Amino acid sequence: MANGTSSPSSTIRPLQHRDLDRLGQVSETLLEAGDPIDSQETAEHLDHLRRWYGPLKFLSLFPNPLQHLLGAFVAEKAGEILGLIQVSPFNRTRSTWRVERIAVNRGAKGGAMFGDVGSSLLRYCFEKIWEARTWLIEVNVNNKAAIALYRQNGFQPLAQVTYWALPPELLAELAEREPDLPNLLPVSNADAQLLYQLDTASMPPLVRQVFDHQLQDFKTGMLQSMGRNVTRWVNRSETISAYVFEPQRKAAIGHFSVTVSREADQPHEAEFTVHPAYTWLYPELLAQMARVLQGGPERSLRLASVDYQPEREEYLNRIGAVRMDHSLMMSRSVWHKLRESKPVSLEGLQLADVLPGLQSGGKAVPGRMSWLSDLPSRKESSDAPKFSPIQKQPSDTSSDNGENQSKG
Repeated sequence: MANGTSSPSSTIRPLQHRDLDRLGQVSETLLEAGDPIDSQETAEHLDHLRRWYGPLKFLSLFPNPLQHLLGAFVAEKAGEILGLIQVSPFNRTRSTWRVERIAVNRGAKGGAMFGDVGSSLLRYCFEKIWEARTWLIEVNVNNKAAIALYRQNGFQPLAQVTYWALPPELLAELAEREPDLPNLLPVSNADAQLLYQLDTASMPPLVRQVFDHQLQDFKTGMLQSMGRNVTRWVNRSETISAYVFEPQRKAAIGHFSVTVSREADQPHEAEFTVHPAYTWLYPELLAQMARVLQGGPERSLRLASVDYQPEREEYLNRIGAVRMDHSLMMSRSVWHKLRESKPVSLEGLQLADVLPGLQSGGKAVPGRMSWLSDLPSRKESSDAPKFSPIQKQPSDTSSDNGENQSKG
């Protein structure tokens, strides 16, 4: 990444520690994704960045799995912050990146427009983060301003995501039934290949291409494990993961991960994957997750479903889960790294520019061809007539004709 870029109107550069205090002062005038945001939630997020800025900045100085945790950039003009963007890698190979948030200071002098500042921040990331072949964003379906911003910058719809909440009474009802999961095994790095195959089979080709998950995405390294432990300690949470193994096919057909929250105002969260050929696992996995949560505090369980999983949404509707949010997942490819600010017209192209290889480099030089070198060598008999390769002159033709007539 570059240290910064400037234009006649604003300068975009990486986030610095002094920016956090300035952002805290204007937290009430920030627009995130085009909508006013909760100033208290923003203050908590800035306080979290301020607390961990030192370690995160140190980790960003050398290559490591946690190098890009502090992926934030600010737009500044005349010493005043116009906006903030925060991005992070979506997979371990860093071929797909995710836009976490875009916030614009509507109280800036001259009135910062959300579309202009947001587009500048997005295009800065597209150009400077050279590893990213694909960008991913998730926005609420009712946020028309944010959807217009992302469409203007080349994002296209990928999938629709619905967030559900299972209240404590529903979880208690689901936990009464004994789930039929005889081959439920804990998750470890040795099972990465099985989970990778399950993830590949559970999504359509287009989504699979955008996510670009590899085998290492399902393994936990030492630094990543330490980071997760610190996060669990700070958030007072615990994560339990398991998968269902099919011995005949020697494959994983279902997987879940439940995060049990100890905070009073934080719900439990769950992620689970089911093979499309084993949709009967939905009630079994949800019953197992409900049993896991019985030992923890009574909180609702929050989970998500996408529109290419109709069986999951049908089952959640049937058991009485509550729809909490509906968002749109969008993606944009920058693999070709085109300069979109200067479009090229095909009408102005000449044939010589399009097909330079068809132009001759100079005059053709004639060469000599020897037919003798191509004739096969053979041993001829002594009495066979021998022919000379030299062609006869026209004057010899009349003498030959006279000789033949005299012999006749």
